[in-house]
Amino acid sequence: LKEENAILRSKINKLQILSETRADRMRRLEKKLEENKIKEEKEAQDLEAMVQHVEQNLQLMTKRAAKAESSSAKLRQENAQLQAELRNCRLENEALRAGQAGLTAAKHNAELALQHLLRVTTSSRASIRQLLSGAESLQLVADLLKSIDRISELSEDGQ
Repeated sequence: LKEENAILRSKINKLQILSETRADRMRRLEKKLEENKIKEEKEAQDLEAMVQHVEQNLQLMTKRAAKAESSSAKLRQENAQLQAELRNCRLENEALRAGQAGLTAAKHNAELALQHLLRVTTSSRASIRQLLSGAESLQLVADLLKSIDRISELSEDGQ
């Protein structure tokens, strides 16, 4: 019985050591799991903050694009009016040439209208370029949001 008792005690000691080893491993794994949870929560918060920042930028760019579009429409309208004015000045100029009266004044008026028209045309082109730049920026932001959605989907699939 003593020998059997000693064998059983030896087995009990081995099982206790094994149990303590497994308990230590379990604690390390639980700690690691908690660290991973905290890390994932921080990453999710960072990603959410980035998405909010991108959304704010998108709203700002949308406002800019709308403003540029409005400005461009106004400039196009003004350009059309100036072109009509230029045509009228040219017609008036031709009439004055035919009548030889006030030729110098008509030339001056036509030249002023032409200069004004050229300034407006240049300004219109700049506004159109700005509008196109805003549209490209919006496309870039849309692509970025798509990428973020893909990352989120991959992250969810990975879990």
